[in-house]
Amino acid sequence: MGRILNNAVNRFERRVAEILEDHGHGEARQSHFHLTRNLDRAGTITTELARRAGMTKQAMGQIVEQCELIGLVERVRDKRDGRAKVVRFTPAGLEWLDAFRSAVETAEQEMRSELGFLRTDAVAAALQTYGKDFDELGEGNSRNEL
Repeated sequence: MGRILNNAVNRFERRVAEILEDHGHGEARQSHFHLTRNLDRAGTITTELARRAGMTKQAMGQIVEQCELIGLVERVRDKRDGRAKVVRFTPAGLEWLDAFRSAVETAEQEMRSELGFLRTDAVAAALQTYGKDFDELGEGNSRNEL
């Protein structure tokens, strides 16, 4: 089952990346989607991003650094804790995020066309039930996120 889920996620993410590239947004790689799916619009500290993604702070830090270099995010001092840095989208990053959401919607529509609406809805409902206790962003917040 794990391999089947992994194959499906890989196919979906590759398609999202293709759509982004086709629309002039090829700057981010699939590995950067770990940041996209865990970063709040208002910003999130790196340790929380890493926790949500289930990876080390160092691994998430590398992704943040790469996304910072391509202009999608910036790190600013946390007003509540001067030692911490908050990662947030730049204006260019917010534009990219809109393109990302559009690419996800297109990939979802393609999946529905291939699998059929009833089958796609059944799979989505089953996976939502299975993973509900692990939804770090809360119901509704992650609908268009990968």
